[in-house]
Amino acid sequence: MEKTLGIKLESVQKFTQDGKRLPVTLVKFEGTTDLKPGDMVKVTGWSKGKGFTGVVKRWGFKGGPKTHGQSDRLRAPGSIGQTTTPGRVHKGKKMPGHSGNQKVTLFGLVVVDLDEEQKILTIKGLIPGGRNGKITVVKYAEDKKFVPLMKMGETEIKETEEEKEERLRKEKEAEENLQEANEAKEEKKETESNSEDNQGQKETKES
Repeated sequence: MEKTLGIKLESVQKFTQDGKRLPVTLVKFEGTTDLKPGDMVKVTGWSKGKGFTGVVKRWGFKGGPKTHGQSDRLRAPGSIGQTTTPGRVHKGKKMPGHSGNQKVTLFGLVVVDLDEEQKILTIKGLIPGGRNGKITVVKYAEDKKFVPLMKMGETEIKETEEEKEERLRKEKEAEENLQEANEAKEEKKETESNSEDNQGQKETKES
């Protein structure tokens, strides 16, 4: 497959024609591209560097217990020894060190829009690296369930009859639940108010 070289611009949110909100990333590509909306792509880039980090942040270690007198072992790695046999620490042991700034390839991303005039690709999802980072985009399949983005100024949601019925059913159910909650709240207030009035009348009679 032909590679498309580009630069990551920013991550924003867009809406599809069925009303769903998507996180997308804008990529400015170089030259020309054969990509089109609906293509599934893999994106390769360099992740953000995080400098020297401990094992909790770098590898997701749990750390030590947070009670029973522990004061300085909360984010420590624990024992790394291997006992008498083999009597050494194996290579590749997860330890503190430099984190990030590695080559990362993500699959399952989808091209949702293409602006050939400004040479901007809109890719569904988040891609590795910071702004102005260089990336490589390669197509490997097509999304059979692809839904185009809603165009600027477009407000009508395009959906099938089944999707429309399901949406209306959920909206009606939500309205009924909200109405029941409001009625229950009013009943509770009325009950508390009656209880306070009865208590006041009782205190008046006793005095």
